[in-house]
Amino acid sequence: MKSKFFKTLLVAMLVSASLVLPRTAAAHCDTMDGPVVKAAQVALKSGDITPVLRWVPQTDEAQIRAAFEQTLKVRALGPEAQALADNYFFETLVRIHRAGEGEPYTGVKPAGSGVEPGIALADQSLDTGSVDALIGEVTSDVAKGIRQRFTRAQEAGTHADDSVEAGRRYVAAYVEYIHYVENINETLRGKASHADHEAHVAQETPLHEH
Repeated sequence: MKSKFFKTLLVAMLVSASLVLPRTAAAHCDTMDGPVVKAAQVALKSGDITPVLRWVPQTDEAQIRAAFEQTLKVRALGPEAQALADNYFFETLVRIHRAGEGEPYTGVKPAGSGVEPGIALADQSLDTGSVDALIGEVTSDVAKGIRQRFTRAQEAGTHADDSVEAGRRYVAAYVEYIHYVENINETLRGKASHADHEAHVAQETPLHEH
């Protein structure tokens, strides 16, 4: 019961944070040190495309296979050609992966490009086998957000009757506070359940890699 609570809470916090953070800041799979490019590097080194296929929809597999074969041919022409070919493959793979996520492609960014701490910790948790640091980071950030909005609303409320302007400042603070909490609650009841359902379906769906 406790682990399910933490799982649901974590999903809720991450999604609610995405409501207030810029989408570009949340991007991770479009960086040189992200998992998509890392998979591409492994594939190019071994000459086996298998590691990258999981990162693209099945409908785009043929396009990725063609790009991979082209890249391998050009890489054989020399170091400069290899660098150009590799970048071409990285960009093609990331673009198709982002489209599969329903996100815009804005290029492949350098390593260390503005990945949010929570996203980095999410990756690290899978490597270390522990989610404790991620839970601590995310819950701390959300708790801080709630406390800040609560304090502003409470302070504004003590002067709400002083004037119309003061009343409006209170209403603005109140609305921000309530909406922030409301977003978290809606995520817990709605989007978190949807995410759990998709995860369950994915577990029951066999993954075919050629």
